[in-house]
Amino acid sequence: MEPSSLLTEVILTHPQRSLGTVQLDWAPQPGAYLDLEGKTYTVLERHHRYQFRGGRYRLHRIAIYVQKAQRPLEKNLVDGRWVLGDVTCRFNAQSELICCAVNPIGPCQGCRDYESR
Repeated sequence: MEPSSLLTEVILTHPQRSLGTVQLDWAPQPGAYLDLEGKTYTVLERHHRYQFRGGRYRLHRIAIYVQKAQRPLEKNLVDGRWVLGDVTCRFNAQSELICCAVNPIGPCQGCRDYESR
């Protein structure tokens, strides 16, 4: 069974509660965005749950831990991975989850702490 064809449990991290189980046609990685029931969430972690059947372990279920988020306005591909914010700024975190150390959620445009690299 393909991991993407399994049901995926979506768990909100704070306050911790299950948002339900969904069938996804893609394997969400940490840093990805998920739209569910009109709200947007950032995937923080992905856990695989296995069962021992027929003398071997088989993937049984996937659980993803998410937090509420807004889709970023600035997203750049750097060295094969997505980075949020203005990559020319000295304070850019080079992360898929936060823009920078000074202004983690952005926006970068018009930020008073901008410094060129």
